[in-house]
Amino acid sequence: MDLNSASTVVLQVLTQATSQDTAVLKPAEEQLKQWETQPGFYSVLLNIFTNHSLDINVRWLAVLYFKHGIDRYWRRVAPHALSEEEKSTLRAGLITNFNEPINQIATQIAVLIAKVARLDCPRQWPELIPTLIESVKVQDDLRQHRALLTFYHVTKTLASKRLAADRKLFYDLASGIYTFACSLWNHHMDTFLQQVSSGNEVAVLSSLERTLLSLKVLRKLTVNGFVEPHKNMEVMGFLHGIFERLKQFLECSRNIGTDNVCRDRLEKTIILFTKVLLDFLDQHPFSFTPLIQRSLEFSVSYVFTEVGEGVTFERFIVQCMNLIKMIVKNYAYKPSKNFEDSSPETLEAHKIKMSFFTYPTLMEICRRLVSHYFLLTEEELTMWEEDPEGFTVEETGGDSWKYSLRPCTEVLFIDIFHEYNQTLTPVLLEMMQTLQGPTNVEDMNALLIKDAVYNAVGLAAYELFDSVDFDQWFKNQLLPELQVIHNRQYKPLRRRVIWLIGQWISVKFKSDLRPMLYEAICNLLQDQDLVCALTAFLPVDDFEFRTDQFLPYLETMFTLLFQLLQQVTECDTKMHVLHVLSCVIERVNMQIRPYVGCLVQYLPLLWKQSEEHNMLRCAILTTLIHLVQGLGADSKNLYPFLLPVIQLSTDVSQPPHVYLLEDGLELWLVTLENSPCITPELLRVFQNMSPLLELSSENLRTCFKIINGYIFLSSTEFLQTYAIGLCQSFCELLKEITTEGQVQVLKVVENALKVNPVLGPQMFQPILPYVFRGIIEGERYPVVMSTYLGVMGRVLLQNASFFSSLLNEMARKFNQEMDRLLGNMIEMWVDRLDNITQPERRKLSALALLSLLPSDNSVIQDKFCGIINISVEGLHDVMTEDPETGTYKDCMLMSHLEEPKITEDEEPPTEQDKRKKMLALKDPVHTVSLQQFIYEKLKAQQEVLGEQGFQSLMETVDTEIVTQLQEFLQGF
Repeated sequence: MDLNSASTVVLQVLTQATSQDTAVLKPAEEQLKQWETQPGFYSVLLNIFTNHSLDINVRWLAVLYFKHGIDRYWRRVAPHALSEEEKSTLRAGLITNFNEPINQIATQIAVLIAKVARLDCPRQWPELIPTLIESVKVQDDLRQHRALLTFYHVTKTLASKRLAADRKLFYDLASGIYTFACSLWNHHMDTFLQQVSSGNEVAVLSSLERTLLSLKVLRKLTVNGFVEPHKNMEVMGFLHGIFERLKQFLECSRNIGTDNVCRDRLEKTIILFTKVLLDFLDQHPFSFTPLIQRSLEFSVSYVFTEVGEGVTFERFIVQCMNLIKMIVKNYAYKPSKNFEDSSPETLEAHKIKMSFFTYPTLMEICRRLVSHYFLLTEEELTMWEEDPEGFTVEETGGDSWKYSLRPCTEVLFIDIFHEYNQTLTPVLLEMMQTLQGPTNVEDMNALLIKDAVYNAVGLAAYELFDSVDFDQWFKNQLLPELQVIHNRQYKPLRRRVIWLIGQWISVKFKSDLRPMLYEAICNLLQDQDLVCALTAFLPVDDFEFRTDQFLPYLETMFTLLFQLLQQVTECDTKMHVLHVLSCVIERVNMQIRPYVGCLVQYLPLLWKQSEEHNMLRCAILTTLIHLVQGLGADSKNLYPFLLPVIQLSTDVSQPPHVYLLEDGLELWLVTLENSPCITPELLRVFQNMSPLLELSSENLRTCFKIINGYIFLSSTEFLQTYAIGLCQSFCELLKEITTEGQVQVLKVVENALKVNPVLGPQMFQPILPYVFRGIIEGERYPVVMSTYLGVMGRVLLQNASFFSSLLNEMARKFNQEMDRLLGNMIEMWVDRLDNITQPERRKLSALALLSLLPSDNSVIQDKFCGIINISVEGLHDVMTEDPETGTYKDCMLMSHLEEPKITEDEEPPTEQDKRKKMLALKDPVHTVSLQQFIYEKLKAQQEVLGEQGFQSLMETVDTEIVTQLQEFLQGF
């Protein structure tokens, strides 16, 4: 592409590509895509985006196309890779001038230079770093800033490389430029500190911006540029100096307004200082040891004493708390139980920690956390009144949770209390003791203090297990406080008490007290205050839940929860209430049936309203899963709503499937398991299965369970409709799937043969040669071989004519005689019987091979010994001796009279369980006595061969095996 002639054309097309008119935009984009691989195209783009007289949008687009080109065509091995000659020209052009006037374009240029540096620096681009260093020294403000911006992005990108050779190059780079980076940072910072008192906001902002960028460079060099940074005096000098610089910057905040750009940049710089310390601690814990004492002193003084008053801000407090937490929790600083096994570095760090965290310090931190940071603020109380749902979402971990102060203080409290629980437990118990008895409902401050202490007791529940008699406390103090419902001042405490009980219920709470708790929850759910109602959890998910205790409150509870579900409007709160409803339905199971009518009617409306909220739809799917399980066969009445939901959730051509698929498949499965009969609509949903099998995702196991569900539900109709397509999918899967996946596929085939011995083999006929070949060739994986033998056993035992035709087909494929092939199969079967571990399959093998008798076929007679061996092994597996009569009985035999008793803890049988039971009552494995079958087959063989011939045949069997056989057949 000739630069002079092409520039005008490319510029015109780029201009068209910025158009809002799609008729102009689309052809332009197509043309640019074709030019991407043309030599010289990126040189033209470079000329365009460095020409400051052109339209900003055109230049912006040129930068973006250049950046994408680096990703696709800069590497030497890339298809249509740029020539080395053009890349050299482009590299030179990129760092000729750092004078881009538009901030957004300057940032993009810095990023694309960093992308090239990642691939070429320093080997193909040795001049980059020296050029940047020279450029950040110039006096021109714009050039200096742009060079510094590029310097930062290059350093950041090179620091992120992880290969050993790349790490070595970065170490060399860091060692070479660290002194300069430190002096650059000090220079810009000193300039800022001088200018901050001048009142010239433009100059202050300019120097602050350079301070921030130079500190970003130092952060990357310090954290990623040295293997043993504690041995570098300059690195450690910089880190030790951070605390003094932080003090200076915090003091500067007094002179800068609270609502301007300078304040924002200043706070970002202060936070960046703390990030340097946090990153360094994370990457180099032992190198950080000399900084532990100073870090703790600094953080604790600013967060927990009056030193920080007037200068700290929320994000800074969060960062200081994170620094304390990381030092307290750091695994590298924790000695082994046996001190002698700990490294000297660990012991040194531990000693510093112990010397700092004295009793007075810990007590002050604990008291300050509880009495200051745990207190509900005016802002929170106002939000409670004006937006109760928003307040609840924030409290339970909303989008801003990660960096907000409250959760950070709570996590710090938990970590410090866990680490120093012996010291802090008496402190917290004393705080509890001072709050015993009722609190004046008019004293809001006293109520908030009690709320904060209760919060601490809830967070430390596991640590206080042996120190608090929670049951007595619940009866004497907490329950009466829950019952104060007439005063709105008391509502924060009511909410906190029910939350506190929720924290303790899985730690220490007598089962006998639960009815009193359920009564209190009912009252809270009726509370006019939405926050209290939403916090009134249902403790149905803990280990000691007893359905009989909960049932008297079920109707009231469920009705109130449903009303709450209708009342709330936020997606997150609806999900929370649905989760609780799901837990209730799951725990009481069928006993929910009288009360779910209202919910069943409401869920279709909620599903429609939540079209744009996929996470809420996931919660609805979970509720439906438990609802179907609770309704059992009655869930068929939900099909007009249920089946379209399953259809949408499991349709991979629909975008929502990304969120809904897993829960949708689970709902599909439980719907099948609880379906009393097949319906055309339920059968039609299976059209979604073929694309799901093609995905071969982690949901494949559930897909196989669904296929089995259809086979058990209506094998004939299902197989006639879908078996051909399903068989094709299975054949494709078997070529590339894991061993476990092969077993799952073959189990589906085995179930089809078991349920429908006539139609099953016909429908899955293309897979059976694959199974036969696997047996003959001696499949090496025992679990796969076991499944092969299970499949073939079903065909041989339950459809002998089909087995004969299969044997004939395989004889042609192997170019062998049928008898010889049959002999090889029996021989392999006998040899690999130990691969089969399931007693049912072992008995099936014995029945299947015995079904070949009686026979005058010489091959079968030749394998007679092996058949008898398998049969006797089967007898050992299934026969149990009656101690009274001394006779043997086949323990696998089942009858209609056997109805297993269901205990209170067991789930009632699903419709599929009942179908499996009926199937077992027709299955030869469970209806044919192996003892009787052997006797009849041997008797028939004797009649075919005569006494002498049969005796000769029996002599081929080991005498020990014959003796065991005779013992089992006594009485026949």
